[in-house]
Amino acid sequence: MPLKKGVIHIYTGDGKGKTTAAMGLAARAAGTGLKVLICQFLKDDRTGELNVLDSSDNIEIISYPHKIKFIKYMTEEEVAQNKKDHQEYFNKVVAAAQDKDLLIMDEFMAAYNYDMIEKAPALEFLKNKPEKLEVVLTGRDAPDEIKELAAYITNMTKIRHPYDMGLSARKGIEL
Repeated sequence: MPLKKGVIHIYTGDGKGKTTAAMGLAARAAGTGLKVLICQFLKDDRTGELNVLDSSDNIEIISYPHKIKFIKYMTEEEVAQNKKDHQEYFNKVVAAAQDKDLLIMDEFMAAYNYDMIEKAPALEFLKNKPEKLEVVLTGRDAPDEIKELAAYITNMTKIRHPYDMGLSARKGIEL
């Protein structure tokens, strides 16, 4: 049963769990028959949860098609190319989301805050999204103009994290 009116959710903060919460919502929505679209900005590796979610007939995943490294390690030319590529990716996702019930844009805040996508079109989409479309945005440092549009805002607060103790991301837990 399609949603009658979709709202915007934000999972933000410096704690672990933003993507995990979004993917849990994707599983819940797909399990009730809703059509879900998932995209991930500034990520080029498929994480474990995507491998499972991709097996659902109700979930479409559009992966970022290019290899990417942390912005702080990019040359000016690489940044410029990634901005162009991310804007094309965003446009593709927006077009594909028109007939969906739930859109998850993982690491949207980083793409937005680092100008990997153009802010004006991104805001325009969020303000004028299809009425039934539920949108989930994840990432640190949610800007005020995005928060103003949200019905749900959850802040994940880090108290302690293994990375602070020198442990790298572990497959199946953080990856």
